Amino acid sequence: MQPPLHRHRCCRPNVTEQPARVSNQRKRSPTRVATTSLWRPVGATIAVLSQKGGTGKTTAVRTLTDVLRRIGLDVLAVDLDPQGNLSDYFDVDPDASPSIADVLAGRADAAQAIHNDVMPANLSLAEAELMLAGKMGRELTLKRALKPLRERYDLILLDCPPSLGLLTVNALVAADHALLTTEAQYFALQGVEQALEVIELARDGLNPELGWLGVVFNIADMRTRHSRDAYTTLQEHVGRKLFQTSIRSSIAYAEAAERAVSILDHRPDLGADYLALTDEILERLKLPDARARLKALAAA
Repeated sequence: MQPPLHRHRCCRPNVTEQPARVSNQRKRSPTRVATTSLWRPVGATIAVLSQKGGTGKTTAVRTLTDVLRRIGLDVLAVDLDPQGNLSDYFDVDPDASPSIADVLAGRADAAQAIHNDVMPANLSLAEAELMLAGKMGRELTLKRALKPLRERYDLILLDCPPSLGLLTVNALVAADHALLTTEAQYFALQGVEQALEVIELARDGLNPELGWLGVVFNIADMRTRHSRDAYTTLQEHVGRKLFQTSIRSSIAYAEAAERAVSILDHRPDLGADYLALTDEILERLKLPDARARLKALAAA
């Protein structure tokens, strides 16, 4: 497996920092770091994707969202998977309406589909995807819907479905950055190559400003030779785009999901992985103030 690395441009630091704004009053985490005199990004959108299920992608979106909110950023989490796992993680009512399906189908504005800073999904999203297939300009639907929210939120995280279909294409067209996740297995690395090809297609035809943020090595047990070899192989293919932080495999993530609590509270020792990963992401986004607040959170 040898992806054409020369085709993949470096992540463009296109997140501009703006003066702090007085945002709408929304539900906050009780452990947020105090924020004063902040300089923030404005609506930077990150599509989190993988070629297959089981790579810890949705857990990554849920936990990154939690960490970013705890350091004072207003984050919107958008569930683009008809299975609705991200919505379930955030304990959103399965019958919450309107949902992202209604937004994509034109039945509701995006702002109406936000429930506690989550835009939820359910099985009706699969039907909405089929409707999109026959729509003119279908790849731009999500981008147009999210545009009014970019001034309201500092970051928007899109949890893509575990496939490279129309919903994922919509996410890549709407995004400023793409973030890939892969599990610590050799064959999963092939999925990274396929995802990179889809990113290139989105760049070439619909979103030339799309940046590739990097690859998260997930569900890893670095005590095993297999995980270490898989990490080394991936590093040889993507170089510095592979985050140094690996997310450890643990049943504790399933326990936290069942209880609808963050891994930061359920198992702080494992949550430390996501604190380190968030630091790397903020560094690549060129957000030093947010990194400083993250350091304070980690030390608390």
